[in-house]
Amino acid sequence: MEVELFDFHLPDSSIALRPVVPRDAARMLVVRPDAALDRIFNELPGFLTNKDILVLNNTRVLPARLSGKIGEARVEVTLLKPVGIGKWTALAKPGKKFKPGTGVDFMGLKAVVYSKGEAGEITLKFDINNILQAIDKKGKMPLPPYIAKKREVDDRDRVDYQTKYAKIDGAVAAPTAGLHFTEGLLNSLTEKGVKTAFVTLHVGAGTFLPIKVDDTDDHIMHPEWGEITPQTANAINETRENGGRVVAVGTTSLRLLESAANPGGKIHRFKGETDIFITPGYEFKAVDVLMTNFHLPKSTLFMLVSAFSGLEVMKSAYKHAVDAGYRFYSYGDACLLFPASKLQRGP
Repeated sequence: MEVELFDFHLPDSSIALRPVVPRDAARMLVVRPDAALDRIFNELPGFLTNKDILVLNNTRVLPARLSGKIGEARVEVTLLKPVGIGKWTALAKPGKKFKPGTGVDFMGLKAVVYSKGEAGEITLKFDINNILQAIDKKGKMPLPPYIAKKREVDDRDRVDYQTKYAKIDGAVAAPTAGLHFTEGLLNSLTEKGVKTAFVTLHVGAGTFLPIKVDDTDDHIMHPEWGEITPQTANAINETRENGGRVVAVGTTSLRLLESAANPGGKIHRFKGETDIFITPGYEFKAVDVLMTNFHLPKSTLFMLVSAFSGLEVMKSAYKHAVDAGYRFYSYGDACLLFPASKLQRGP
């Protein structure tokens, strides 16, 4: 499909630079094939039943953006993932400064450029093997460019850009649909009988990279590492067998579930990388309802939600959201999406 089909107008004023407080006071656009409803996120329990299960991504965002120097030149990297003892792949700027063999000083944390890929990604070899503690002290949260270009990243982002249930280190971007949950809302869902299950997908480089092709068939997704335990798989399968719905919290959870599902929709244990790319025409096997944020024009994520709820439905919903003053992107408001193929109404 032509990438231009997924373009839409978004005024700069619609981009949220901070989340609302409290988190669950964000707005929520409920999108069904026949209507869009304006709601508040803390009303979510009213759209679920005690048969349903929420699947949340418990990845934890690393403060993976490091500032440093090559000689006297200021440089910056965003660490992506470990690829060996003391080695990490990274996005770097300005890229021309990072030549193999070059030393980099990140405020006392030293590294050497081990290699450089054709797409500009680099591999750094640090002078210590376990750098997680050093990252935590010296790094900044890797906010998306559309926020970081407009304001400084600060200590408040260390809390704001992390879900309440984040547990497993490894992401370089937050699973943003989960940012809206508070302990109080999670307790309300539990009291109603809604089940919860956790998966892990470490959001990676593809989050930051724009689509540079004209046709979706030519786009290559960057692989991301994920895991679904046997216990989680069993809980999801039992929910389906008992007539409940699988509600994916975030496109990350959805992509992992679809990667682990067989043609009949049964979830199997999963541990490894996925590069699944979902566009209109994809037949969803595992997910019945999707909770997500508002995404960028011509992005892989807007393609995914268009596949789930229908391209024209989503374009109409996004236009309504812009006109109604919804806040977009990572710190913005939420959507509760129902599928285009079959209308599954809540209570």
